[in-house]
Amino acid sequence: MIAIPHKAKQFLVFTIKVLIVCGAFYFIYRQLADNDQLDWQKFTAMFHKNQSVGGILFLLLLSFLNRFFEILKWQNLVASFRKISLGDATAQVLGALTAGIFTPNGLGEYAGKALFFEKEKTKKIVFLNLICNGIQMLLTVVFGIFGLLYFNAEFNIITTQTIAILFGLLLVLVLASFFLKTFSIKGYSIEKLVHKINQIPKRIHQKNIVLGLCRYLVFSHQYYFLFLAFDVHLPYFILMSAITSIYFLASSLPSFQFLDFAVKGSVAVYFFGLLGVNEWIVIFITTLMWFLNVVIPVIIGSYYVLNFKLKSRT
Repeated sequence: MIAIPHKAKQFLVFTIKVLIVCGAFYFIYRQLADNDQLDWQKFTAMFHKNQSVGGILFLLLLSFLNRFFEILKWQNLVASFRKISLGDATAQVLGALTAGIFTPNGLGEYAGKALFFEKEKTKKIVFLNLICNGIQMLLTVVFGIFGLLYFNAEFNIITTQTIAILFGLLLVLVLASFFLKTFSIKGYSIEKLVHKINQIPKRIHQKNIVLGLCRYLVFSHQYYFLFLAFDVHLPYFILMSAITSIYFLASSLPSFQFLDFAVKGSVAVYFFGLLGVNEWIVIFITTLMWFLNVVIPVIIGSYYVLNFKLKSRT
């Protein structure tokens, strides 16, 4: 095997870091510049009408809490085998977010976090990231199903027969997973996965669930408060049921981080259209959510990517 000279390796790593950061900023710029549905004049007029320093700071605080709870989740999970500082957890979460912006459903985050650790820890880090994202997905599904059922009871967008079929399919999947728990593919089975999950201390799982719940409540209510800021005043439960339904349905669709607002926006336009909300308001709020919770963290994460030092992978 040909050994790469140290200087050449340093230059290669530096080039990759610069390409990741430049690519992230390019994609963000293109999504904002090429979106014909964003009417900046309407947005500027609405902003001047309702501008509030307190309101802006509150929304930024919610964005901070959204990522802060994610960072605490990651620090908590890594503590199952190693104590890491809050600063290290921040670098790993935001750096991986930036590196994974080009990949479908943030899969690049798995590899991004693994690079912060030794090669022999790769499988463990990928598994912990699966647990970290898994609890967030589970909460999205649970809240989303209840939200969708509540929204459907008001607007009847899905027939009772369709709901029965969906719950029937869900029951079949649950039963299949129970009876096939010992069935393995390339050495992996549901039983082994459950055993591996149970090896993590219960207190870590409990803290992970609480932090995941806090994060979900933060970003879903940030969406809610943005609608209030745009003079959309609907009953709380109707608005929240639409928001939880949007996150549930959008999370089931494959997408890239830099296209996240487009996927959620298309689903949101349908749901809020039923509520009589103007399309441009829905598009702007979804874009603002993407900017506050993806773009800003990616900008900060770019610093960690550029200052990243490759761990010994030998």
